[in-house]
This record gives sequence, structure tokens and C-alpha cells, in this order.
Amino acid sequence: MKLGLGSYSYRWSIGHKDRTPSSPITCIELLGITSKLDLDVLQIADNMPVHNIETQTLDQLYRTAQKQGINLEIGMQSFSTESIKLYLDIAQRLDARILRIALDGNDVGTSDDIIAKEFKNILPIAEKINCKIAIENHFAFPSDRMANIIKLVDEEYLGACLDVANSICAGEWPDETIDCLKDYTINLHIKDYQFSIDPYGVGFSIEGVPLGKGLTNVAGLLSKFKDKDISVIYEHWLPWPGNFEDARKNEDIWTIESIAYLKSLKSEYNQTH
Repeated sequence: MKLGLGSYSYRWSIGHKDRTPSSPITCIELLGITSKLDLDVLQIADNMPVHNIETQTLDQLYRTAQKQGINLEIGMQSFSTESIKLYLDIAQRLDARILRIALDGNDVGTSDDIIAKEFKNILPIAEKINCKIAIENHFAFPSDRMANIIKLVDEEYLGACLDVANSICAGEWPDETIDCLKDYTINLHIKDYQFSIDPYGVGFSIEGVPLGKGLTNVAGLLSKFKDKDISVIYEHWLPWPGNFEDARKNEDIWTIESIAYLKSLKSEYNQTH
């Protein structure tokens, strides 16, 4: 398996919704971080929409990634035939082998048959450029629906991007999500989290933590994909710390610590198998 960095590891430094730093981190800087951490893959997701990045910058990103031996992957939000075609064009430009699509929003109200039919129409383009499409389990889109769509399409170039925590919001425990999607997984998003009990006893919330500090069974998760040639993309749910300076500092700390932990598990696994 190949270890990689996802752009959601730098959510606050890139800027998210109404929180935008004065100097947002760029895709070239993300590639530099990926290289410094000695990772194999950089996945640029919808929080840094690649269709808004200038062509010259995309070309620079591709050339630099090639020199550094880093594979590029891209991501987008919600199903749209036109957008997917646009993103496959960009995938070809970047030689990206994964286009990850987070199904959510309007996708929830669209039937599985319609989504599957549209994917069947698009997949010949993906196959031609050797870019697989990985649909991600997201907050409001249950994993069993994703599995059903993948089975309806039944093509090599459509699989799952398995996120270990997203589907808690959809009423699934992580083990349920993993069991449902593991056979279709071609891309893995890995993050850690914990439950935080409200001090007044009014329920609880889920908060992100660095890998190995929370409830995700990282070692057990990796063992399920030991025979698969997939990219394992690190992300996190760092709570907003109140300002961008602390956000960048914490994003660096969490990412460095978590990648070191991930590498140690991979090394340990390789030594014992």
C-alpha cells in the first residue's frame, strides 16, 4: 500500500467556507510537505478545487510530482456528469490515477439506478486515461447504497473510497462501514477521533485527534487491506483553534505525528509478514 497526504489535512491553512487565511497554502506547497514527509501520494480534494487552479500551476505540479516520484490524485464533491468529465480531463493532465467523488447533498435524493447508469456512461473515459473513480462514503449517503451502486455498475474502474469515520453521521459504526465497503475499496481515507461528553450531560460530540490517540483501530484497519495495492490517504478533523497561526502550527504537528505513527505500523507489519 502507498501512504499519502490528503488536502483535508490542511483544511484551515487552505481555507474553509468563511474562514480563509490571508495567504492560503497552495497545491505546490502541499506537494512540498508530501515530499518532506517522504510520502508516495498527494490527494487534492474538493477543499482545493483543481478546476480553479491555473493551467500553468497544474503543469508545474505535475512536473514537480514526477521528479519527486509522487503520485497525484484529485477529488470533487457530489455527482455531476459535466464536472466528472472536466475532472477526468484534469486527471489526464496530472496523470492522476484516482478521481475521488464524495456522494452527498443532491445525490441522496437521486436513485441508485440513475447514478449507476451515469457512471456506466462515464467510465469508458476513465478507462481510456487509466484513472479509476472512487466514490466516498459521506455524511448523508449510507454505505450500503454505495455498495449497491458499485455492484450495479460492476466495472473495474469504479470502486469505493472508504473513509473510516464519515458514516458515523449516517448512523453507521466504523466496523459496519468497513465490512460493507472493504471488498470494493480502491482508496482509503484514514483519520482518528474520540467522543467528547458535554460537561452538562447534554449529549456528546465527535472530535478529531492525531492517529493513534483515538478510537480508530489503525493497525486492524491496515491489516484488512494488506493484499491490496491502494493508496492510504491521511486526513484529520482538527477542531478550529481560534486563529490561523495556531491552526497551521497544529496542522503541521498533527500531520507529522500521525504520519510517523502510520509509517511505524506499516514498517512493523512488513517486518512480521
